[in-house]
Amino acid sequence: MNIRKYRNTDFDRLSQLWETVFPDDPPHNAPKKIISEKIKVDDLIFVAEESAVIVGACMAGYDGHRGWLYAVAVTPLNRRSGIGKKLVLYAIEELKRLGCKKVNLQIRASNHTVAKFYENLGFSVEERLSMGAFI
Repeated sequence: MNIRKYRNTDFDRLSQLWETVFPDDPPHNAPKKIISEKIKVDDLIFVAEESAVIVGACMAGYDGHRGWLYAVAVTPLNRRSGIGKKLVLYAIEELKRLGCKKVNLQIRASNHTVAKFYENLGFSVEERLSMGAFI
């Protein structure tokens, strides 16, 4: 398995992965839209591939103060194989290279399995109220 930065030729395959893993995401999180907008800002999208097939992906962000992880996904058939862990650690190393000292992420409160996954990687719940506004 190889982890690398996103290439434009990955567009359709990455979109399909995120559509498969996050089928109930709202329209504003549509993978094709997210990818197109992200690559205008930076190149912090990482893919895991095995035999030229994208089996996982992760998007990261860095605002100069803290980093964020978004859309960490592994194909259902490849879960529990270490791909997700390797992707997250790879993204964290890339953020460290940029000077990042703290990484945040958000998951749905009901997703206890994923919460355990991140806890095993050293993340902990921080009491915050997450808010958003469409502008």
